[in-house]
This record gives sequence, structure tokens and C-alpha cells, in this order.
Amino acid sequence: MVTDNYLRISPDVRIGKEVKIYAFVNLYGCEIGDGSKIGTFVEIQKGVRIGRRVKISSHTFICEGVHIEDEVFIGHGVMFINDKYPRSTNVEGELQTDNDWICIPTLVKRRASVGSNATILCGVTIGEGAIVGAGSVVTHDVPDWTIVAGNPAKTLRKINEGEPK
Repeated sequence: MVTDNYLRISPDVRIGKEVKIYAFVNLYGCEIGDGSKIGTFVEIQKGVRIGRRVKISSHTFICEGVHIEDEVFIGHGVMFINDKYPRSTNVEGELQTDNDWICIPTLVKRRASVGSNATILCGVTIGEGAIVGAGSVVTHDVPDWTIVAGNPAKTLRKINEGEPK
């Protein structure tokens, strides 16, 4: 269900059933699974795969190379990064093209939650049921059913599957 006319959704986007997309969203070359919800001011780039029943809150940026599995929560203003060595220009001083950098994939596993304003560096896996605290910077893999927080994010404790959040 599209709730507003202020959207930019390219024809190559695959949208599942009963997906809610709010205003001022930019989607191109991505897949969004059934029953997901995409908040206002979200950009999702080419090659991104979003699972079923995922909630992505406002002002979030999900770049190429990110795969988010089913039932994941992404808080407000979460930023994903896909380049370990970002540069504006190549060694010749020309603006970079797709040939000048390597997209490093990131995986967010089923039922994980990422708090508002977290930054997720490329090449990490956030484990099943894991929780990333608000404002954290994730630089390494997060084990399944673990709470991490801080800059850089560090393990606070393990949680039990089904434990109230």
C-alpha cells in the first residue's frame, strides 16, 4: 500500500504483498518482502534485500550490499556503510565510478533489532535476535541473541530467545 504521492520508486523494485511505504521514500533496484513497513525519508539502494515483516523507521539509509532477513526492526536514522575506504576520486583525481571501489556486504539476521542512530559498518553480520543499542557503531560481528552498545559496540549481555525486549 502506497500512502502518499511523494515517492520515488523505480520500476525495478520488487515489492511484496501488504507492504506499507510512507512519503518521501527513495527505492531503486531493491526487494522488499511481504508485510514490511518503510518509514518516511528512507532510501534503499540497488541490490538490497529486505525480508518479510521488517520495520524500517524514518530517516534510515540502507545502501547497496545490505541484506536484512525477516522480522527485523531498524530504528530511526540508522546508517549502513558499504565501503571500507570511501573516496570521492580515484588515483587519477577523477570522480570515482563503480569500477573504483568494492561493495562490502552486510547481513542483519532474522529478528534482530537495530536502535536509532546506529551506524553499521560494512562486512559485519548482526546475529539472529541480537539487539544493537541506539547510537552504537557496529564494527564487528554481533553474535546471535546478544545485546551490544557503544562506540565501538561491545557486548553487554546475552539474551534468551523469546525474552521480552
